[in-house]
Amino acid sequence: MTKNGLKVGFIGLGTMGTPMALNLLKAGHALFVSSRSKVPEAFAEQGATICTNATEVAKRADIVITMVPDTPHVEDVLFGEHGVSKGLQAGKVVVDMSSISPMATKQFAQKINALGCEYLDAPVSGGEVGAKAASLTIMVGGSQDTFDRVKPLFEAMGKNITLVGGNGDGQTTKVANQIIVALNIEAVAEALLFASKAGADPAKVRQALMGGFAASRILEVHGERMIQRTFKPGFRIELHQKDLNLALQGAKELGLSLPHTASAAQLMQSCAAHGMAGLDHSALCRSLEHMANHAIAPDPAA
Repeated sequence: MTKNGLKVGFIGLGTMGTPMALNLLKAGHALFVSSRSKVPEAFAEQGATICTNATEVAKRADIVITMVPDTPHVEDVLFGEHGVSKGLQAGKVVVDMSSISPMATKQFAQKINALGCEYLDAPVSGGEVGAKAASLTIMVGGSQDTFDRVKPLFEAMGKNITLVGGNGDGQTTKVANQIIVALNIEAVAEALLFASKAGADPAKVRQALMGGFAASRILEVHGERMIQRTFKPGFRIELHQKDLNLALQGAKELGLSLPHTASAAQLMQSCAAHGMAGLDHSALCRSLEHMANHAIAPDPAA
């Protein structure tokens, strides 16, 4: 028994999942983990129990968290041959912290509810930096009672934690978040490219803009990445592409037009076509630079 009395399963130990799960260990929770890739040694060293598959995780934990790349991965983890659903007993909770389809989320929740268990969708924002610092924004869909039960775990991983509404609403909020982030990255890239092409120092332009109404977290963090040419992924272009595709798919189903979301998605597609899908999403600027035949700043190796 841990000091908090919570037995937690965590499935998916990638760039985001690893620091999130380690923060649960630091908070004193008993942790049962599984991942498609090799489980980092830090988990065994810090007392986590390594399980052979998702079914075993679900059997041993009271609350099971999933953090995997896309909708099909969540479906497989939950309902596949060795999925979570096969190890659940009534009263347990499944929390999906991946960023996936809101409509699929509602279907997954219904299937888990039919097993006598509760379901929360709780996607996050804040990137690898936020995951490591336990400062993630967490957007939750589900019941108030289940949210209250799981909230101590959310508080070990994030700071801005909001119950938005019912199942699917957390994922809808995340899609909205990704629209805003993508369009802000595009705006910052266009502004810095304009300034650089006009002959101004983009670093000093960014510094000046940070003191005005144009100031934003994107200008602060990703604007610096564009100038310093540091595109090591905190959040990969290919993952943001997936989120924007969810937005455009949802817009089609709802009869909406999202023209600037589509524009940002095409710029990311251009990056992917040039072999940059694995770079940080701030590298969206490179598609604009290619069209302008001008870089915001020279690459360090140039």
